[in-house]
Amino acid sequence: MNGLDSARPILVTGAAGFAGSHVVEALAAHGTTIGWTHRAAPPAEIASLATWESVNMLDPAAVRAAIARARPSAVVHCAGAPNVAHSWRDTLTPLSVNVLATHHLFDALRRAGAPSRVIVPGSATVYAASAAPLTEESPLAPSNPYAVSKLAQEELALRAAREDGVDVIVTRSFNHTGPRQSAAFAAPNMARQIAQNEAGLVEPLIKVGNLEAQRDFTDVRDIARAYVGLVHQGTPSTIYNVSSGVPRVMRSVLAALIARARVSVRVEPDPALMRPSDTPLLLGDSTRLRDATGWQPQISFDQTLDDLLNYWRGVIVA
Repeated sequence: MNGLDSARPILVTGAAGFAGSHVVEALAAHGTTIGWTHRAAPPAEIASLATWESVNMLDPAAVRAAIARARPSAVVHCAGAPNVAHSWRDTLTPLSVNVLATHHLFDALRRAGAPSRVIVPGSATVYAASAAPLTEESPLAPSNPYAVSKLAQEELALRAAREDGVDVIVTRSFNHTGPRQSAAFAAPNMARQIAQNEAGLVEPLIKVGNLEAQRDFTDVRDIARAYVGLVHQGTPSTIYNVSSGVPRVMRSVLAALIARARVSVRVEPDPALMRPSDTPLLLGDSTRLRDATGWQPQISFDQTLDDLLNYWRGVIVA
């Protein structure tokens, strides 16, 4: 366990959310898990896998009290505002949720005096645009409000390591998708529209944004395994890319989902789904992570799309 106290719980913040809920599942065999959520209820399928607490991470007193009770051996800090497109319309939310909440977490851990390993899942959007695979040493140039907030979060985490001796690991995670992802993101938005078409709820049409962008997709369940691997095997004060290393054009993702549809659909561009700034290629090199933990993606992209579409079929029918 890399020096972690197995008698103390592992805390997952944002545990009812997309990545956080899958981290809770990935931790099922690793002892006691505490899941923090604010407004969202945990998905039914993971409700029994953690002890759940409602904690508003923008309330410093609430965070301090919850950390003092839990005294976790490790924290996987998945709470945050994750959407690039939304950040253009609302810059305050990512800055407050991604930065201020992280500050409250580290402040509470320092005050509690309980050594904890903290995994801070960051974002590959902090990198400057590049035609080559990005390594952890690649230049940084966040190009949207969300990316600015994630770089600030990263700096907070590394400062906590330098100044307070916190055992911190930061990831720069590339695109991930799979079951439970919000339709505010491109792939699940396409899957939801197909499910709605199949159910006869809307006309046979899929509205899309930029289909020429290339993204490095990993299944969220593989992403969760990477975070758990870093809890046990990562090196403190280190940044790790989490990525598949495979670029996929969004047009091909749409075509693969349409090929799975049970009805014929047509495609229509929607200006509302276009971003003011969209990086043409985002491709990661995760050699450092693979060398440190032995991690590699286990779930094929075909399986990811099958599971994503079936998830949305279940949501629409329900």
